[in-house]
Amino acid sequence: MQAAWLLGALVVPQILGFGHGARGLGREWEGGWGGALEEERERESLMLKNLQEALGRPPGVGNKDNLAENPEGKGVWGTKETQGEEEEEENTTAPSSRPSPFPSPSPTPEDAITYILGRLASLDAGLHQLHVRLHGLDTRVVELTQGLRQLRNAARDTGDSVQALKEAQVRAEQEHGRLEGCLKGLRLGHKCFLLSRDFETQAAAQARCKARGGSLAQPADRQQMDALGRYLRAALAPYNWPVWLGVHDRRSEGLYLFENGQRVSFFAWHRASSLESGAQPSAASHPFSPDQPNGGVLENCVAQASDDGTWWDHDCERRLYFVCEFPF
Repeated sequence: MQAAWLLGALVVPQILGFGHGARGLGREWEGGWGGALEEERERESLMLKNLQEALGRPPGVGNKDNLAENPEGKGVWGTKETQGEEEEEENTTAPSSRPSPFPSPSPTPEDAITYILGRLASLDAGLHQLHVRLHGLDTRVVELTQGLRQLRNAARDTGDSVQALKEAQVRAEQEHGRLEGCLKGLRLGHKCFLLSRDFETQAAAQARCKARGGSLAQPADRQQMDALGRYLRAALAPYNWPVWLGVHDRRSEGLYLFENGQRVSFFAWHRASSLESGAQPSAASHPFSPDQPNGGVLENCVAQASDDGTWWDHDCERRLYFVCEFPF
């Protein structure tokens, strides 16, 4: 037992001294070569980082493939402590978002000029198409304007033709009226008288006679007056019908004119006859009628009685028979 304790006392200090000496040698070796290796590792790590940034790859990718383990289990590019420091530096220097694996190149001034020139070329082509379309529209407008002018000319010619036809129709009706008046009525010198059995006002009767190429009867003298009286008495006997003549004093009271504007040179007004004692009035006389004219401003148109041929003034709006005259 004592021998064992003696052996332990001798061996243990030697072993402890050897371990301490080995650690001292290790520290000396690390102190001599460790600084150079650390600088080399930092230089290689910085080069790897710059190469990854140039290639657009995130830092730290592919380190496991490029690391070769040493016999002690540590990486060739650095220890865990140095790797941790590098990761902290990368985290502080790296942007918040990971860069695109294929970053787009930044545009250059030449690219901007090319883009602007391309847009200008497309705008010029569009303007050219617009000019072509505008030219087509102008041509179409000119054609439509010419067609419209032709249509207007044709419409004007048609209107002139229609007007000419109307005038020809009026002339034909007037000629027909004159022929009918002279064939069916009374021919007297250069005049023909025709009785109309339609009831019209004095103005409407004048319009109808004019449309047929004549006028209301305008007896110019006593001979024409007597001839017209006989014609009316024969046509309307045994009744007495007042018939419109073309005589009036509408322009001035008491100034009697024919429809053609000439002044009446003679009159055949009705006069009340005085009956002798024991005499009987004839059927053709109007003994109890007042003398004519007696209407004043209320009766401005003249009608001829069909029984005795005398003149009576009447209201121009009264509807009576009328007699027209036509030139022959």
